[in-house]
Amino acid sequence: MSMSIAEVSEKFKLTQDTLRYYERIGLIPPVTRNKSGMRTYTEEDCRWVDFIKCMRQSAGLPVETLIEYVTLSRQGDATLETRKGLLTEQRTRLAGKIAEMTDTLLRLDDKIERYEQTILKKEQALRPQQD
Repeated sequence: MSMSIAEVSEKFKLTQDTLRYYERIGLIPPVTRNKSGMRTYTEEDCRWVDFIKCMRQSAGLPVETLIEYVTLSRQGDATLETRKGLLTEQRTRLAGKIAEMTDTLLRLDDKIERYEQTILKKEQALRPQQD
C-alpha cells in the first residue's frame, strides 16, 4: 500500500509543504519516489510522519532532537541505546512539563472557585430576604 503526498497530507492534517519540509530537514527519512518523481509514502513512511507529528505537536520535542533520533535510527541497531537515551531524556522533560501544567491547572481551578464563591455571595446578597 502506498499513498500520495496529498493523501498523507489529508490523513495527518499536515500541509504538503510541511511534509516536504519534514523530509528535507531530516525529520522523516527520505520518501520513495515513483518513476514520475512523485513521492509515494509507504506504511513505514506514514508511521514516521505520525510519530514526528505526535512528538512535535503533542509532546513539543525539539526539532533538533527528532532529527538526531531519525538520523540515528537510519544507522541501525548499533544506535539503539543512544536512541533510547534520547527518548528517555525527552520523557523526563515532558513529565516535568506535565507536572508544571498540572500545578498551573490546579491554581487556576482554585482561583476560579474563589470567583465563583464571590459571585455566589453577591448574588445571594441581591436576593430579597425571605422571612
